[in-house]
Amino acid sequence: MSPETKTRDTICFMAKSLYDRGLTFGSTGNISVRLDDGGWLMTPTNASMDNLDPARLSRLDAAGNLIDGAPPTKESFLHTTLYDRRPDARAVVHLHSTHSVAVSALAEVDPEDVLPPITAYYIMRVGRLPLVPYFPPGDKALADAVGQLAGKHHAVLLANHGPVVAGTSLENAVYATEELEETAKLYLMLRGTAQRLLTPGQVADLRQRFGG
Repeated sequence: MSPETKTRDTICFMAKSLYDRGLTFGSTGNISVRLDDGGWLMTPTNASMDNLDPARLSRLDAAGNLIDGAPPTKESFLHTTLYDRRPDARAVVHLHSTHSVAVSALAEVDPEDVLPPITAYYIMRVGRLPLVPYFPPGDKALADAVGQLAGKHHAVLLANHGPVVAGTSLENAVYATEELEETAKLYLMLRGTAQRLLTPGQVADLRQRFGG
């Protein structure tokens, strides 16, 4: 099995896992992986993550031209922007996951760092999470807004839309996206209660130990 064939199968496996656990639905969400030649594999536009065909994944060259497969997600510019700003990124996951979207619509959140430090693994896998202002789906101005943050953050939350997360591997991008969604769920569950969050010192220690 060639490395690209294995990557295609892994994308489809991860996508179905996300779908089966309710982190994506319908034809929402998209995944991309950067290949060794500088090009990308991306999930196609209007495709459900429930039943992706590895052979029909969009294959783009380093210039972003489609060279094989179905047309890519219409949000491909979100992915390429993150890759441009983050040379270490090997994969990007974008979902419309329910709890993350719900948090993105709250007026109370800090746009500089949306979620509080509820767990150590959130700090380790996500770090700081800025909120990107709302733009209509497909608006290329959204890429500029994401690009302004992507150099310092590997995860951002699009207002009234959902998370976009880059990782050094597809697995790491998926794990970080899952951690973000679970932390958003916890945040919503804990609203209105007295909370014992990680202290600034504990957060600083985690960032020193693990980055983020």
